[in-house]
Amino acid sequence: MLHTLLAESILHTLDPFVFEISPGVGPRWYGAAYLSGFIVGWLILRWLANSGRVPMNARQVGDLLTNCVIGVIVGGRLGHCVFYEPHLLVQFGDAFPWWGALEIHKGGMASHGGVIGVAIAIVLFARREKLPILAVGDAVAFVVPWGLMFGRLANWVNAELPGRPLPADMQAAPPWWSVKYPHEIENLAVAPAQLEPLRALAPATARMPDARFLEWLASTAYDPASQLHGQVTDAIAPLLTAYYPNNFLQAIAEGPALLVFMSLAWLAPRRAGVIAGVFLAGYGVLRYSTEQFREADSPVIALGFLTLPMLLSAIMVGAGVLFVVLSRRSAPIGGLVWKAAK
Repeated sequence: MLHTLLAESILHTLDPFVFEISPGVGPRWYGAAYLSGFIVGWLILRWLANSGRVPMNARQVGDLLTNCVIGVIVGGRLGHCVFYEPHLLVQFGDAFPWWGALEIHKGGMASHGGVIGVAIAIVLFARREKLPILAVGDAVAFVVPWGLMFGRLANWVNAELPGRPLPADMQAAPPWWSVKYPHEIENLAVAPAQLEPLRALAPATARMPDARFLEWLASTAYDPASQLHGQVTDAIAPLLTAYYPNNFLQAIAEGPALLVFMSLAWLAPRRAGVIAGVFLAGYGVLRYSTEQFREADSPVIALGFLTLPMLLSAIMVGAGVLFVVLSRRSAPIGGLVWKAAK
């Protein structure tokens, strides 16, 4: 691990499994990240309810979290399928889970879809419990940044949603904060003259076809237990592209940065709906900003430069402003430091 951190760029060599019960089967860090977000959210929601800052009791908090978990998973997955990979909706196979839309274990969750799913869950829950929708929305919005942060870190573990390549003039000596992905070696057009020094690392690979050899290099780079791990990562690193650390940028922006912004807005009592509005607008602005460093996973769809995530983020900013306007007619809820007057 220390060897990897001291490289000219951060080398992604993480295993998506926490541990494997058998090859390809076992708990993944992706699932653990989402579970961590739900646990932290439950603890904070209980505190908000027990301290009288939001109009809910402990039982309602548990029910609300259950609804939100379903909203995140269903909304996030369907959002990914609809927004980015619609072919998954009509893709069926012979192996479990048979339907492409259900292959959540392979990753693929849209945060915008998750927000929509949670919003629907909040409305249904508040109506059933006869609670003010905006107040419930404020409570949930306040814990969402934790889930967003853990989700981005899960993207990093899965090597998903990489950043844009650094400019050409920075590739020769990339900064320490840039990211390189060893699996990229499998798709590089490496000249035979470049392969020979690499084959010298393991004489047994001399007879391997080039494609098989590149696959071996990638698998060795992702195997810290291999005796050749360090030598292989050192040898292939200069051949790899350096990228902006998008996963970390979005984890910081959508997690700690957004949470600090929302906390400052909620120090004093606010009318119900303000915090949810601050979340929507703040997330939209921060997400739009960090999208400048992310490799586009959707085509430009508007104004010659807007990708789908950018457009959805702009819509969220508008929705946030609308929530703040609607909050003028709602009752106040307690602040984080100063509680509402009786």
